[in-house]
This record gives sequence, C-alpha cells and structure tokens, in this order.
Amino acid sequence: MTSESSAARNELGAATSPYLRQHADNPVHWREWGDGALAEAARRDVPVLLSVGYAACHWCHVMAHESFEDEATAAQMNAEFVCIKVDREERPDIDAIYMNATVAMTGQGGWPMTCFLTPGGEPFYCGTYFPDSPRNGMPSFRQLLTAITEAWTQRRDEVSDVGRKVRDHLHANAAALPAGALEVDDRLLAHAVNTVLGDEDRESGGFGGAPKFPPSALLEALLRHTEYTGTPEALDAAHRTCEAMARGGIHDQLAGGFARYAVDNDWVVPHFEKMLYDNAQLLRVYAHLARITGDPLATRVTGEIVEFLRRDLQVPGGFASALDADAAGVEGSTYVWTPTQLTEVLGDADGQWAAELFGVTATGTFEHGTSTLQFRLDPDGFDTPAVRERFDDVRRRLLAARADRPQPARDDKVVTGWNAIAVTALAEAGAGLGHPEWIDLAREVAVTLLAEHVRDGRLRRASLGGIVGDPVAALDDHAALVTALLTLHQVTGEISHRDQALELLDTTIEIFADADEPGSWYDAAGTDLIARPRDPIDGATPAGASLLAEALLAASALADTAPAARYAELLDATLGRGAVLLAKLPRSAGQWLAVTQARVAGPLQIAVSETASSAGALAGLARTVAPGGSIIVAGQRDSLPLLEDRGPVGDVDAAYVCRGTVCDLPVTDGQALRAALG
Repeated sequence: MTSESSAARNELGAATSPYLRQHADNPVHWREWGDGALAEAARRDVPVLLSVGYAACHWCHVMAHESFEDEATAAQMNAEFVCIKVDREERPDIDAIYMNATVAMTGQGGWPMTCFLTPGGEPFYCGTYFPDSPRNGMPSFRQLLTAITEAWTQRRDEVSDVGRKVRDHLHANAAALPAGALEVDDRLLAHAVNTVLGDEDRESGGFGGAPKFPPSALLEALLRHTEYTGTPEALDAAHRTCEAMARGGIHDQLAGGFARYAVDNDWVVPHFEKMLYDNAQLLRVYAHLARITGDPLATRVTGEIVEFLRRDLQVPGGFASALDADAAGVEGSTYVWTPTQLTEVLGDADGQWAAELFGVTATGTFEHGTSTLQFRLDPDGFDTPAVRERFDDVRRRLLAARADRPQPARDDKVVTGWNAIAVTALAEAGAGLGHPEWIDLAREVAVTLLAEHVRDGRLRRASLGGIVGDPVAALDDHAALVTALLTLHQVTGEISHRDQALELLDTTIEIFADADEPGSWYDAAGTDLIARPRDPIDGATPAGASLLAEALLAASALADTAPAARYAELLDATLGRGAVLLAKLPRSAGQWLAVTQARVAGPLQIAVSETASSAGALAGLARTVAPGGSIIVAGQRDSLPLLEDRGPVGDVDAAYVCRGTVCDLPVTDGQALRAALG
C-alpha cells in the first residue's frame, strides 16, 4: 500500500453542490466521484471511502463535525483511503447503487451513508453514521477505519469475494419488472385503493405508523380515484390526511411549507428540513383538494405553499433544493416556542390566545419545554373576518420575531426534476384555482431550466448560481420536465412548450429505454457504474419510470397521430409492468396508481374550440371541474391535433369530450360540460 501523494488536497472548493462545498474546508482530502479518484485508489492500492449525504441532513452535519473536521481522523482517512464525497441529490445514481448495497449488508439505510469500496467500485463494507467514540454498540469511526485497513491488507481475498457478491446482488436487484403479468383495469385499481385504505390511520391521518412522511403521490391518486369513480372513501381518506398534516407541526403555521416528515404518529414533531420535492408535490395535492371540495383550509395551504416557494426557495435559475433542519447547530431552533416567548412578542391577551391556537404548552411538545406550532382552531370558529384578521396579525408578528432568530441554511442547488415537479404543480394550481400569476411563475422556471440546464445537447441534473454541474440528468429529471412542459402547453396554449416536450421525450426514450425489455426503463443515463440502477418504487419522489408514464400519457394525446400511437404503446407497456406494484405494494406506488387511473379512464380529453373573440370561460371551467390527469387544450379550430376539424358551434365556444377513442357530441355551456364529465 503506497502513501498518499504530497500534492493531495481537498478538491471540493470548485464543486457546484452546496453539500460538497460544506466540506471544502475539511482537512480530509475529499475528491468528487470520477474515474480519476478510482484510478488513484488503484495506483495507491487502497480502498475508497465513499461518504454520501445532502446539505439539509442533520446527522451528516454531526458526523462532519465529529470526524471530518478532526485533524487526527482526517490524517488517518487521507493516509489509508481515497476519500470521495457525493451529494445524493446531485448523483442519485451513485446514491441508489450504494444505498442498495447498504441495505443488503445491514438491513437498513440512511444518511450519512458510509461505504468502503474496492478501486473498481465494488462495496465490501457499508453503514451509515458512525460516532467519534464507541456508543450504543457501535465502534468509533476511527476504530472502523483501522478495522477496514486491517481487512484490506491482511484478508484481501475475503474483501474481494464480498465485493463480487454484492455486485452480483446489485445486478440481480436491478432486473426489470415482469411484463403483462396482470390485467390493467378497474379491478386492479379498486384492489390497490382498497388495500391502501385498509392501512389508513383514521384517527391521526396518514397510512401506517410513525415516522410519518407526507404520502403525496398516494394522496393525488386517491383524489383521482374519487373523481373518476365517485368513490367517497378515497376522497375522505385523502381529506383526513391533508387536514391532519395541515394542522400539525409538520406544517409551518407561520410561513407555510412542510417539513420532511413527522417523528410521531400525530404529525406534531417534524424533522425540520424542508425539501422542494415535498412542497412541490404537496402543492399539487392541496390545489386539487381545494379544486374538488372548495375546502378553505386546503385553499389557504395551497396559497401558503406557493408563497413559501417564492419567498424562501426561489433563486436565480429556479427553486433551491432545501432548507436545513438545523440553525446555529440546533435542530428546529428557528421554529419552536414557549408560552413566555409568545407573550413577549404578542402581549398577554394575544399571547395566551396564540398558545391555545397553536398548542404551545408549559411542558412543551418538542424539546427543553418548547413546542412546535399546530393549528387547533375549529374551522367554523375561524371562518369570521375578525378571527381571520387576528390570526393573520398574530402570524405576522410572530414571523417577524422569528426572523431575528438564527435561520436554517439553504441548499441553493437547482435540481431539474424537482423544479419540473414544481412547474407542473404551479401550472395546475394556477389553472384550477384561477391564479394566472402562478402559471406565469411556472413558465418562468421552465424556460430558465431549458435555457440553463441543457449543455451540449444533454439535459443536466443541477446547477448552482447559474453554473451547471457535470452530472447528466436522470430519468426522473427528463420525465418530470416533459410533463411540466406539456402541462404548460395545455394551460397556456403555447405550441412551443409541446414541441420542446416531445423532442425531449424522444431523447429520453433513446437514452433510458431497456432495448430488451419494452416498457422498462433505467434510472441513469450512463453505464460507468458497477450496476445501472433501475428502481420502479415510488419513494420520497416518484420513480423515474412512473414519472415517464405520466409524460407518455400526456404525449399520447397531445402529439400528432403517428408519434402519439408510439407513445401510447410505450405507455401501456410501462403500466403493464407497474401493475405488479399496484397488486402487491400499492402504498409504494402512488404515482403509478394516479397515472394508471387516468389511463384506464381513456385518458379523458377535453378540447375546447374557441371563437376569435372568446373570453375563455368554457376552457376555464373545464380546468376547474375535470378530473386530475385529464388532457385539456383550448384554441381555435385546427390549431392543435385535438382541435383538428373541431370548431365552435355557431358563434360560441364548444367543448369536445373524449375518453380514449370515444367522443361525445360537443357541448357549449357549463351545465352540459359538467354533465358530460359526470
């Protein structure tokens, strides 16, 4: 084993990832992932120490402070390993591969993720957080380093054998889902929904127990199921969960936005980081709930999420990725209150009222006698101008006082896929709830993504401060952006959005399709890793394959005839593979369920042929009352494929409603349109 080069140094200062830059001052000689780092490990004949995390990760910060900032620990790392730091949000492909290895070896995963690899990238030992001193049965990090080095130098054959076995396991786990194993029909959808409803926590909301994550895609699917089938149980379950989350501590009652998850069963105590992808998906859900039910709480929360995106996450180039869980090294310190603190800001009367309103108690609901803020006022009591005015005034004053506290750091990285999901949500919310300014914001972000994230003809994963990183965009980035552009095309009528989307979709198919398994898709563009990841399960964000299914669904209705048929064929092959997830793991297949529901229904297509002087009222109504997943376009006769040979009736706008290839007669008024959609 050769010693480290005297020229070695920490190379993260020029990274485009805020997470990597957080480690640029570590005494560890961190390198970014690449052939050069692996080649250096081979030259020195040392293992690779791979550390994976993200900027808003609390325990990533803890391990960095305890170990990576320690000179003695860093010296051992530098001497005995090539150290690679990866931002999981910038390189989801690397994260997916080695997280699968970590789960296979330990039975659980999480971040920070710590893996030891051969110079060929094969993992032979994986874990998550390791403390700086032995604790709770875990060795210290330095003890682990010593043990790994001993194994590498004295039991190399054993290490190499483990690496080969893990590599083979990763290849086996990346196999395609079976094709055509189940019929994709109403019975499959009903089974999936009934299975999900059987897991509902009817008392506290959500599905399953703590910790509770916002089941965003699943909620969207339940809303769609009710809209298409009239099943009230699905809507009731979605409504209960949305209300519980909106009233809980997971929801920032002062500034809007939702935290990553709740550690308890009642949504009271969050893990305080706020992610763009959670809030983008929840924006879509709450907007559709508000559109369907007119619920005042859902309507208010929708607007607050938009304001949170604008105020706290908007950066040049789009929306930032996350707000940290910590502020000044203390998790949640920005957000929690005591009754005394409320009184100091608001005075005795309003302070006592706020304590009752927000559930702030003397003993506290969080740590050290502090409480997260909940929303406990009865909806009927809230629905008066005087109470709403008092509520808004109290929130304004508390938020101003909170601004003087240490604030969580922001990860300013602009991730293509997460921004695209936000574009779709903003466009749908704006069209469905009558907020054209939200559509304008969606358009602004989408145009910027196309302008800044396409380099040398390839879509890139992320940028920082207008500087685009090298990693190529993943399947979920491509698919989400296609859907975003097709959604913008529908709500704005701009043909350029459609054309850009279809061009990107064709590129996506070329890059990510498994040529041997039609309807199966790889998640990563390249094959330079030990396995090419392919995970169809919907997680914190929908799977790349289920996002692509949504893109194919829209494209199959909006493209010209020949390519539309090709997209529909790929869509059906993709949903045919996803059917096994709806049958066996529906809680982990929310996006699959939502897309399949729309596909089984046709998809529903509404083409509004408008007169030259149209005010757009009929099209506006269609966007308000049509089920989620519907394809809705408006324009003059022959301006789009769905409007070919379809004109106004007489001198008034006409809506043509089709389900798949079966179309109704045109309707010209709101009542008739509602009846046609019923």
